Amino acid sequence: MKSPIPVCWDLYAPLSPELRTLALRGVVRSYPKKAVVINEGDIGESLFVLLKGSVRVFSGNDDGREITYGRIQSGDYFGEMSLDGGLRSASVITLEPCTCAVLSGTEVRAHLASEPEFAVNLLVRVIGRARAATEIARSMALLDVYGRLIAVLEAHDGMATHDTAAGVMLESITHQDIASRIGASREMVSRLLKDLERGGYIEMATKRITLIKKLPSHW
Repeated sequence: MKSPIPVCWDLYAPLSPELRTLALRGVVRSYPKKAVVINEGDIGESLFVLLKGSVRVFSGNDDGREITYGRIQSGDYFGEMSLDGGLRSASVITLEPCTCAVLSGTEVRAHLASEPEFAVNLLVRVIGRARAATEIARSMALLDVYGRLIAVLEAHDGMATHDTAAGVMLESITHQDIASRIGASREMVSRLLKDLERGGYIEMATKRITLIKKLPSHW
């Protein structure tokens, strides 16, 4: 369960000045790992400034299939898409214990009135996320499963990366994570990755994939 926690000023230090001013208007709450902070389809206009931790933004259906739109790290915010009073367009789940400053729509509008330059920040963020959602829709419509897999691996989005003698190592990634990002089954992803490993393109370990050489555009 979420619960209010005392203000810790160190949580605000990494924020940009304009985001820090916004976050200080909110109520600080903590969430455990795997807590659903926002449910797709719910009514709500709260905005969440992520002070600590990381979350995953996704949509799902009644059959348990999911598509991941991306991950959000501390120092960023989410929930802004419903400030118009509409339904939530996606769900958000914590990937680790998180701390957020939670603001009502009224508080956000008051901040925009007193700090109009933040409106530009908000607009740029909304446009950026709309572009990302458009790219996901384009990928789902125009690329096959292998094409979407390659796009995710080469983008490195949301994955820790390290350059090694063998190649680029992608960490904190599982077959299910990839499947959720590209709208495919975990079994299909595992089969394609195994084929790439046999071909000498990648090496796999637990939650880790090393890209050894350029991935073929077709398989």
